[in-house]
Amino acid sequence: MVEGVSIAWWAALIGLAVAIVLILKKLNATYALLLGAVVGCLIGGASLAQTVNVVVAGGQSVVGTIVRVLAAGVLAGVMMESGAADRIAKTIVAKFGESLAIFSLAFATMIICAVGVFIPVAVLIVAPIALEVGNRLGISKLALLVALSGGGKAGNIISPNPNTIAAASGFGIQPSAVMVGSFIPAVCGLAMAVLLATLLRNHGAAPTLAEAGNGNANADAAESTRELPTIGRALVAPVIAIVLLLVNPIGSVLGIGLLTRFQVDAMYILPFAAVVGLFVMGQGRHLLDYTKAGLARMTDVVLILIGAGAIGGLITNSDLSTQIVNLIKAWGVSGSLLAPLAGILMAAATASTSTGVILGSSSFGSSILDFGVTPVAAAVTMQAGATVIDHLPHGNYFHVSGQAMKMTVGERMKSVPFESIVGLTMTIVATLIYTLF
Repeated sequence: MVEGVSIAWWAALIGLAVAIVLILKKLNATYALLLGAVVGCLIGGASLAQTVNVVVAGGQSVVGTIVRVLAAGVLAGVMMESGAADRIAKTIVAKFGESLAIFSLAFATMIICAVGVFIPVAVLIVAPIALEVGNRLGISKLALLVALSGGGKAGNIISPNPNTIAAASGFGIQPSAVMVGSFIPAVCGLAMAVLLATLLRNHGAAPTLAEAGNGNANADAAESTRELPTIGRALVAPVIAIVLLLVNPIGSVLGIGLLTRFQVDAMYILPFAAVVGLFVMGQGRHLLDYTKAGLARMTDVVLILIGAGAIGGLITNSDLSTQIVNLIKAWGVSGSLLAPLAGILMAAATASTSTGVILGSSSFGSSILDFGVTPVAAAVTMQAGATVIDHLPHGNYFHVSGQAMKMTVGERMKSVPFESIVGLTMTIVATLIYTLF
């Protein structure tokens, strides 16, 4: 908090509302969040100088997350640009065959996300395969998108992606702790996605031959310019990253002191794994190009995180969290529910999982921990909650995924409630695990 600054809770709410309205009006999310923070500070009684201090302090609070996100960009760039992610997706779908087509598509998207690829990009990678399979087997585009999006959400909470890094940073733990803690909810989310997609298999139109052909043409054109690595080599980078990230948690579980003392941060592990994997694939000469591409994909995320930090500073310097805690106590609701509720509400407001987690942890983190919730439980349940309604039309994911599946806005809207069911399933499972068991 900024010393000497005290902002009324209603001013913080107005600032957040201004940001949401501006995002809905298609203003760049970073500017919308910054403007919302400024408006909230000024109407809440802060001076111009204090407002600057609040915004700057809020931005500084997310620097640790930003550094790790930039490091994750190296792995994401290598996986996407080298063709490793494409190879993994194609192999999974081919291995499971037509009888398990819906499961294979959902599982492929889950794995692509789990190895560090953003969910919009994961959907873009698997979408051409899904359109071709859907046309051949008569599976509706609605069912295909629910499978891809649901699988992506499941993979997103167990990956070294920005949302996991943000959840871990927000509660002062390692990303690996969040990834391990989210595994069972992720499996349940995958199962729900497959179930819903199976039930929706004949609801709506299947991809036309032209839609499937366009998807294949794009994929073929991409493959014509590069030879995809073998599946063994494609898996090297993600396997190294996951193994190294899990060394410390495994040591804690098994009581192995040497492994417990292994505290290398994701900031080192993710780039290291990416570079090793790149050379194993025989593409070391592309290191500069692939890291540049990874950085470019992270730029928008970093900018949004700065905006989220600014409006998080507004909320932190207000008594909004205190008022919400008092409300929860007055209603007799368990304090352990504050983490998932904060994730749901903040992600819905910004239509972004990572931004929702940043806002939720920075605004309500201390209040959540005051209820006796452990940092791991708070991070896992908040991140799961952030997947419930983070796919609304004022976010990029809604439109990117719709375009990838050749859907109109109306068709894309039909999948929103089913995607929310997947996110809600993961949230309920995570909350039950950490509150009851």
